[in-house]
Amino acid sequence: MIRVNDIRPLLVLLAASMIHVPTSAQTTHQFEATEYYNTFSFAHPPALRIRPGDRVVTRTIDAGGQDWNSDQVAQGPNPQIGPFYVEGAEPGDVLVVRLEKIEPNRDWAYSNTVLAPYAADPSFLRYEAEDEARRERWDVDTEARVARPSTPALRAQGIEIPFRPMLGCIGVAPPRKEAVWTATPGEFGGNLDYFGMVEGVTVMLPVFEPGALLFIGDGHARQGEGEVLGNALEISMDVEFSVDLIKGGQIRWPRIETEDAIIVLGSARPLLQALQHATTELQRWLIADYGYDERGSSLLMGHVLEYEVVQVVDPHFTIAAKIPKSFLTP
Repeated sequence: MIRVNDIRPLLVLLAASMIHVPTSAQTTHQFEATEYYNTFSFAHPPALRIRPGDRVVTRTIDAGGQDWNSDQVAQGPNPQIGPFYVEGAEPGDVLVVRLEKIEPNRDWAYSNTVLAPYAADPSFLRYEAEDEARRERWDVDTEARVARPSTPALRAQGIEIPFRPMLGCIGVAPPRKEAVWTATPGEFGGNLDYFGMVEGVTVMLPVFEPGALLFIGDGHARQGEGEVLGNALEISMDVEFSVDLIKGGQIRWPRIETEDAIIVLGSARPLLQALQHATTELQRWLIADYGYDERGSSLLMGHVLEYEVVQVVDPHFTIAAKIPKSFLTP
């Protein structure tokens, strides 16, 4: 396990490889879900116990509950696999999850076809297609790695979407013994729908319950910023991930580290509050782990901070606050 006093030298040491340090011989678990959940909650029994440094090879089903064989095995929205109980995780720790593989595993996906509320002027939402089917089935070409609409009228418009596989949901059991609907993001993670939640990133989540109780699901072959349809290219996925712990890390919102940037996801409604959460947590990160004081971190953020509108369709909206690593002091 990683101790909180080790965080700063660890970040320096792992600047290129990000935070993934197996603390013992890595065990790989092959996991096939038999139960799926529509809430993030401490009350769900652990599906698998794993240790820091372990790796899990598994599969997720789509947001509507269909699996890789197109069988309906659960109900939507966003049925989750897990929870995965991480030995040694305690409230106040940080769960570190490295996403090692996210890959579509069937030949079709689906999405809505009309812009969602909040994504456009309300009067425009009824412009067309009000009485037409709102769901499109997409043909997924796993060799060319593109998706195409199956409806001839839409296909004739030349729409072809390259893959950028991601997970819409990754979260731990929420604080205060809450059970949170799987359409919802929060400080625990959840339905973040961040288009950057792709293979190779490291996700850091605050721990609120013993074992953390990690849930994942809601795979997307691709999603645009804002998730303006209300969903994405919804599909089942082959997923591989590994876990570790930062003991006593005390973060408040989900953090992401990529090869090139550090990112914080804040969720709330209104959107301004989500932005405030993300900005505040990013400044805490800069002060705690990169050696800046309040004024220095403010100056840096004032000139290099980037914002991404993650999604504006869930019960809470999500904003990403991001700083490229090229601007950070070693």
